[in-house]
Amino acid sequence: MNHKIVIYPGTFDPMHMGHIDIIERASRIFDEVIIAIAVNIDKNPLFTVEERMDLAIGATSHLKNIKALSTDGLIADFAKTHKACGLIRGLRHVSDFEFEFQMATMNNHLNPDVSTLLMVTSDKYVHINSSMVKNVSKLNGDIAKYVPANVLSALKSKFN
Repeated sequence: MNHKIVIYPGTFDPMHMGHIDIIERASRIFDEVIIAIAVNIDKNPLFTVEERMDLAIGATSHLKNIKALSTDGLIADFAKTHKACGLIRGLRHVSDFEFEFQMATMNNHLNPDVSTLLMVTSDKYVHINSSMVKNVSKLNGDIAKYVPANVLSALKSKFN
């Protein structure tokens, strides 16, 4: 019996409940979920990669088959290195599909042994994203129901 590993790649700056929703559901399907915290030179993250890894580990501590690792390379190569059978990506809107389809196609060309699975985000989180969470938090808005407690605390520390 094969140990089925899936990778959930993203910047996760910061992780929010939409991410947690995808991770929890993936953890019920796969033996192991690796949260791949991306180092993206085109983005200017609020949190360092180390902080994002700590936040991801804290936010998913209730799950036993999760680990968080960082990557600054191609996710197709990362998947090969970690013997993953798949990548999981969340979809909030139809508009997300085109980008995710292009990424899935490229990843399949780079690593035909890994499949991309697109998971629809729960409707209660479809309206949130990391940028919105940061902006509302920065303006002292209430985001408690949209982020895990450890992320809420980290955001308050960053903006106070």
